[in-house]
Amino acid sequence: MGEHLALDVGGVLAVLVLAAALLFASMAVRRWLFTRGGGTVECSLRELPQEGGAPGVWRLGIGRYKGDVLHWHRVFGFRRRPRQVIHRRGLVVSNRRVPAREEAEGLLPDVSVIEVRDGDLVVELAMGAAALTGFLAWLEAAPPGFPVDLHSPNEHGPE
Repeated sequence: MGEHLALDVGGVLAVLVLAAALLFASMAVRRWLFTRGGGTVECSLRELPQEGGAPGVWRLGIGRYKGDVLHWHRVFGFRRRPRQVIHRRGLVVSNRRVPAREEAEGLLPDVSVIEVRDGDLVVELAMGAAALTGFLAWLEAAPPGFPVDLHSPNEHGPE
């Protein structure tokens, strides 16, 4: 009886280890498929509520530029479709800041946080310096007639 139980436990553990390895491999392949075409950046995202309330949690992800939209995908997930789509037309970047001490623990090191408004969608993106420069260059490279609004941190009204 003890031998059969040991074989059963060993078999279950082997299946669990194999499942974990397959899960890790599938996420690695998914990430490779996203990044192989270029135009991707690592950035964290959190949604901000429309009216008051607490902001959402930070989620690590990959932003992928596709023409006039930025598709944001979670790093730890299986969906091929983006979780958020941010359109360049009418986009407003309204704030740039350094992460607060308590939120910096859940973010990549040395990031800046920008607040982005796309119609009714209001999110914060946390990006490294190179990714942020690329994002702002993508916005400024919009074709003529695209309403894009970039506010510097000092343009929040009279002082």
